[in-house]
Amino acid sequence: MMQNALVTGGAGFIGANFVQYLLRNHEDRKIVVLDALTYAGNVHNLAPIKENNNLFCIQGNICDQILVEKILVEHDIDTVIHFAAESHVDRSITGPDAFIESNIIGTHSLLKAARKVWSDNGGFDGKLFHHVSTDEVYGTLGPEDSAFSESTPYAPNSPYAASKASSDHLVRAYHHTYRLPVTTSNCSNNYGPYQFPEKLLPLCLLNILAGKELPIYGDGQQIRDWLHVDDHCRGIELILRQGALGETYNIGGNNEWANIDTVTLLCDIVDSLFQEGPELKIRYPSAPPSQGVLSKSLITFVTDRPGHDVRYAIDATKITRDLGYTPQSGFQDGLKNTVQWYLDNEAWWKAVQDGSYRRAEF
Repeated sequence: MMQNALVTGGAGFIGANFVQYLLRNHEDRKIVVLDALTYAGNVHNLAPIKENNNLFCIQGNICDQILVEKILVEHDIDTVIHFAAESHVDRSITGPDAFIESNIIGTHSLLKAARKVWSDNGGFDGKLFHHVSTDEVYGTLGPEDSAFSESTPYAPNSPYAASKASSDHLVRAYHHTYRLPVTTSNCSNNYGPYQFPEKLLPLCLLNILAGKELPIYGDGQQIRDWLHVDDHCRGIELILRQGALGETYNIGGNNEWANIDTVTLLCDIVDSLFQEGPELKIRYPSAPPSQGVLSKSLITFVTDRPGHDVRYAIDATKITRDLGYTPQSGFQDGLKNTVQWYLDNEAWWKAVQDGSYRRAEF
């Protein structure tokens, strides 16, 4: 198991949850976070562990190879866990250049830095470069198709997915060409604390609280396999500890839901929490349940986005069989706990909404 880890994108949603998870379970590990603190990076995501003496935070870009090499040397890094990525499909449609820069050029910069520094300082023994990717590289599934496995051919349908597919191929190539010790994980849709409010679940939750429409693309029948971020963290840790070099592991939640059903469940959870806690009606007077109206009344169907994939589903047989992975969070309980986290951390999402979080630096 790693001693000194570099976590790229460690101030983002999944990265920050992973850093917190590591330091809760492995207090003796040194964790160096490298994050450019672009719009989705937030120093407050690391607030619960900011005083940990084994946490070191550096603001910088993964495309800066010289900086990455310096970090690898000065902190004697033996493990890189690469989360840093542009990840929002809608943004990739309107502005794909940033996705090419971060997800392809940035990943290549990290691979070059790791190869150079580790080669020059004792070789690859005891080293690992873990690359975190997405199920979207596999394209889309029909209603009756088998879930994505590690052998599913790549068929990305958005600039985001294409950029992640490219980075996956680079990681694979560095292993086969240079013998760089790597592993890759492809996960399904994550949800949980600290998720940036452009994503479906936090967007809809905060819209409910504000009494705003809940925009659902097309007919809402697109199916996603939802994975609690804590289960994702557990899966990655298993790969770091036990994964075979050069291998890819799919991490899923075994939890397929149509988008319209997911949002309806979210609405039902919010309505029940407002019933259980009358003070919420005072805090959020514009929310439908504060006015005796169901939250799902806000659901509005909007024009589907270009190239919208119909269905994602992960076959997690390999990581379950080989590494003993099983998701532990049931969706209804996990989603209710996530909603409660947002209700308990209003200052966090209010700072995101008004942009004040952007002024905070490491």
